[in-house]
Amino acid sequence: MASTAPMTRESIPSPEYARLEERIVARDQKGASDVLYGLFKQHRPAIEILRETVRIHAPFTHVPYHQRLDDGIVKFVNNDHCLLSERVGLPLMSMVRPELAWLPLAQTVWYMPTGLDPWNQLLGKAPGHYTRLYEIAVHQEPPTPEIHWPDQEPLRTDGPIGERLNHWLTLVQRGEVLPSYRVFLGLMEDVPHRREALAHLAFAGLIDVQDRMLHNRSYTTGHKSYRARATIDLGNAIGWEHAHSVLYAGVPDIAVGPRWYSTYEMGGNVVQSLLDARDAELLKQTTALTPAEEAMLVEVITRGREINVIEAIVALLKSGAAPRRILDAIQVAAAQVILETGDVNNYSMSQHGYEYCNTLGWFYDTFQHPHRLKLLFVAASFIQHAAEHQRDTPNNLGRRTLTPPPGVSGRSATQLLAKLEAALLALEADESVALTAAYLASGHDRAPLVQTLASAAVEVGNDPHNQELGLSLLEDYAKTRAHDRDRLLLAQAKHTAGHRKYGDHLECYRRFAEAMGGIAR
Repeated sequence: MASTAPMTRESIPSPEYARLEERIVARDQKGASDVLYGLFKQHRPAIEILRETVRIHAPFTHVPYHQRLDDGIVKFVNNDHCLLSERVGLPLMSMVRPELAWLPLAQTVWYMPTGLDPWNQLLGKAPGHYTRLYEIAVHQEPPTPEIHWPDQEPLRTDGPIGERLNHWLTLVQRGEVLPSYRVFLGLMEDVPHRREALAHLAFAGLIDVQDRMLHNRSYTTGHKSYRARATIDLGNAIGWEHAHSVLYAGVPDIAVGPRWYSTYEMGGNVVQSLLDARDAELLKQTTALTPAEEAMLVEVITRGREINVIEAIVALLKSGAAPRRILDAIQVAAAQVILETGDVNNYSMSQHGYEYCNTLGWFYDTFQHPHRLKLLFVAASFIQHAAEHQRDTPNNLGRRTLTPPPGVSGRSATQLLAKLEAALLALEADESVALTAAYLASGHDRAPLVQTLASAAVEVGNDPHNQELGLSLLEDYAKTRAHDRDRLLLAQAKHTAGHRKYGDHLECYRRFAEAMGGIAR
C-alpha cells in the first residue's frame, strides 16, 4: 500500500553515504563497491541503502532528449538503468541463494558510476557504459556529471482530480518537462488522490511506445513505463515521506522527448470502433482462455500481421475472454520471441518486448485504471512487431525443436541444476535452454530451478538492467495462468545466457564474493 504520510526532503547523508556519493560521482566502480561492501557488513537496512543510492544518482541520470541528430544520422540516447535495477533488488534478495542476497544491489552500484550522464558520454566527454557500447573514444578527464533537469518545488493545482491528471498528462505530451514535474509533485502532496496520480504516471509511460522497429536505432522500447514502475515500487518500499529523490529520478523523464503515442492511439480506436468503447464492461470478464485459444493467439502474434492480431484479440474479448488472461498468452508469445533470438546483438527487441508485457501485467494487477484495456492492443502490437523484426533480421534462429543435451538422462535434480548454472555462467544459451527443458521434463521440484535461474541472472553483471529482465520472466511464471507457462522459464534461461554482455560479465560477482567471504565457485 502507498504511504499516506506527507513528503519531506532527504536529510544530510551520513559520512559513509557521503563517501559512497563521492566515489560514484568520481566514476570509481571499485571504490564505490568497496564502500557498499562495508555498508553490507554493518548490516545496514536494504531500504536505507536504496534510498541513499537513488538520492546519489537522481540528478545525473536524466538526459535533455532521448535522441540526437548529428551529421544526418539519428542516434538513440539511452535511458536510465540505475533506477530499473534498484527496483528489482528487493524481490531478488529473497529469490536467489541466501549467500547472494546482497548481490543484486551490488550489481547496481557496480554499474552506477558508468551510468551517469549518458548525454555527455555520447558526446565523448565522459567515460561510461555508453561510450563502451558505441566505442566512443574519451580523451579527457571526466568532468562532474551534468544535471540536465534541476530539482523543483511542487506546484499545486485546483479542481477535480480527473481534470488535474488530464492537465499533467497534457504537459507531458507537450514536452513541458519541468512544469509537468512540478505539477506531479503537487499531485503527490494530495494524499487522498496519491494512488490515482501514481496510476496515471504508469499509464503515461505505458502509452509511449514506438510504432516501428526494423532498421531503427531510436525508439522508446517501453522504457518510460519501466522507469515509472520503478518509481512507484521504490517509493512504496521506501515510504513516500522519504522518497522525494525517487520522484526526481523517475518523473521528469516521462515528458522528455521524443514521445510516441500512435500505437496507443490504435488501441484506443480499436476499442472505440470495434468494441463499442465498452472498456469497463470488458475489463470485468473472467473467462480463461482454452489451450487452443492460447495457442492460436501465440501463433497469430508470432507469425501473423498486425491486423490479424487485432482481429484475434477483438474476437476473444467478444467471446467473453478475460483481458488479463489474454495478456498471459501475449507474455507466452513474447517469451517465444526471446527463444527465437540468435546473435547476442539481436536481443534488444525481444527482451524489451517481454519487459513491456511484464510491466503491463503489473499495471493490471496493481491499478484499476480505466484505460488499461486499450493497452492490451499496444502489448500485442509490440510483440508482433518484435517477432517480425526478428524474422527480418539476420542471424536469428526461428523455431527449433528442443532436444535433451547428451548425458543428462537419469541425472538427479542437484546434478541437473549444477550443469545448468555452469552453462548459464559460461553463456551457453542453447545448452541452458535444453537443460532447463530436461529439468522440467524430469518432474523435479520447480522451486530450486527458479532459484538457480534467478541466481544466475544476478551473477551475470555489467549492465544490471538485464537482471531486471531475468526477474520479469520469473515474476510472471509465478503468477501466470497460461497453459504454456514453462515457456517463460525456457526464455529466462535463454536470455540470461544469451543477451549481450559488456566487459567481464562475472567481475562484480567475483569481487562481491571475495569481499563477503569467498563464496564464489
